[in-house]
This record gives sequence, structure tokens and C-alpha cells, in this order.
Amino acid sequence: MDLLSTLSGSLMEDFFPEGWDLAKIDACVDDDPSTITKRQTWWHKKFEPVPCESVTDFDMMLGHEIAMTIKQAADEGRDLALILPVGPMGMYRWAVYFLTEWNVSCKHVHGFNMDEWSDADGKTLPANNTGAFQYAMEQAFYGPLGKLTVPKKQRNFATKKNLPTYGDKIGELKSKGAMHAVIFGIGRVCHIAFWEPHFAAEYDSEKAWKADTHRIGAKLHPLTIEQNAITSFKSRTTLVPAYANTIGPGCFLGVDKIIGGADGTLSRGMQWQGLSLWMTLRHKPSTWIPSTYMPTQPGRLFFLTELAGPLVAECN
Repeated sequence: MDLLSTLSGSLMEDFFPEGWDLAKIDACVDDDPSTITKRQTWWHKKFEPVPCESVTDFDMMLGHEIAMTIKQAADEGRDLALILPVGPMGMYRWAVYFLTEWNVSCKHVHGFNMDEWSDADGKTLPANNTGAFQYAMEQAFYGPLGKLTVPKKQRNFATKKNLPTYGDKIGELKSKGAMHAVIFGIGRVCHIAFWEPHFAAEYDSEKAWKADTHRIGAKLHPLTIEQNAITSFKSRTTLVPAYANTIGPGCFLGVDKIIGGADGTLSRGMQWQGLSLWMTLRHKPSTWIPSTYMPTQPGRLFFLTELAGPLVAECN
């Protein structure tokens, strides 16, 4: 007895994105956690999943990867169009540490925050609101870098006015030789930024889906709202906006490097991100599962080994 055998007639029957084949999704999970890094035929030859034994290791290794990418661009004399998430967050402290130790200036970095909470019309939280992604980024990364920080004129946030300019700004930077990198986490429903799986129904082709650079006032999936209630709002669902401004595949695909992170464990053996990680790595690319496109690009995905499982029923 499980969800697949009891789904019919239940309140969950129309809950998941219509393009999800739940049996196929369940088959992505292997009972042997060690197989999670087994290469799949559609992965980019320079894509690498990197297991981390602890949150401390995860934060440090991910932060080092970010700092090394910034340093590499500087050493090559290139600008860097860097797409930034708010979640995960612990890596920013380490990125600041390494950049400071190496005395690497971020004057060549153009930061693009990938998303921001909004209402249905795209109006965002004030920048000084502690729940705003802009506030979080200023506190965790831009501020602590001090004199080495990204110039203010090169910091982009996903406001209703500025988000639509991302595609052109990144395109112009790349036309002049800039490196394009994206840092990302994986959502409960496998979104990248807040690019949700149900958006796939609105596109006639994969090509059209891949080309879209952003969405203003994106309607979030209920699982996304509950994920953030747990991870960012201390379980208070009523504080989570139902909409967000977000980048699209036109910004997070076709990059020179991805830097991903999956650290969605809780406590007492509980977690929320294991299935999402297996889907990302084992499901063939599908517009209904946006994160499945990330392994088709060069770079690394850091993850806590606990997320690999085994994913079995257990009372905690």
C-alpha cells in the first residue's frame, strides 16, 4: 500500500504537475545510495556530482567552488555573469572567507539574483525586509566582502522593472567574452530558481520553453510554498507569498559552469530533498522537471550523502 495504489479518488490525485509520471519518478530512486553518482548517458561530460559527508563540509566545499570560479574569471581577465540563489546560503560565508584570504576583488562580477518573492503583479518585498532575497544577499555576501565586493551598479535583483533586463544584460556580457555561471539549489518539485514544473503546459515546444528568460509574478506550486515554510519561515505557512519573480531557462541554461547544492536534511533522519535529488540525476531531461537539465551542463552538484538514502519508510 502506497501513494500509487491509493491515489485514485484521493485529494492528491490532481495535486502533482500533470506531466509527472509518478511510477517513473519512483523508479529514479535506487535502494543502494552509493549508485547515485553513477553517470547517465545524458549528463555533460564535465558534469560531476560531489557527495559531502556533513553540512560543514558541504558549506565549505560549495563556498570554495564559488570563490574559485570568481578567481578563475579574474585570472583570465574576464567579466563574470553570476546568477545567485538565496538557498542554500551557508556557502556564502566560506566564499567570502576564501576571496578575502586570496585578496580577490569582485569588481569583474555582475551578480544576478535569480528570484524574489512577489505578489501576482510582480511587486516585491522592500529591500530592507528581512524576508526579502535582496536583504539576504546583502547580508550574506555583498556586505561581508567589504572592499572586495561586487560594485553596486553590477548587482541585479529580480524586481518587476529589472528582471526583464537580465537576458539582454547577460547576453551583452557574454558577447564581450564574459563567463556565465549559475549557482543553484533544487526545489521540492525540482524547480530551478522559482521556475516551476507546471509552467511546461504553457509551451508548444521544448525550444520555446528553453528560450524564456523570466517570469513576473510566477504562480508557485503548493509544495514550493510548504518547502519554504519549513526552510525559511519556521513552519509559518501564512508568511510565505504565493508568487515570485524568477529567471527562466533562458538564463539558467547554456552556461559555462553550474555550481549546485542540495542540503535538504532536517533532523532525526528526516529530510525533504532526497527524491528531488534522485529525480535531478536519474530522470531524463523534461520540461516538467526543470532541474533535470542541470546535469546536461558542465559543473558540479554538491550534495549531502544522507540525501541519497536509502529512502525507505521510517518512523522518527
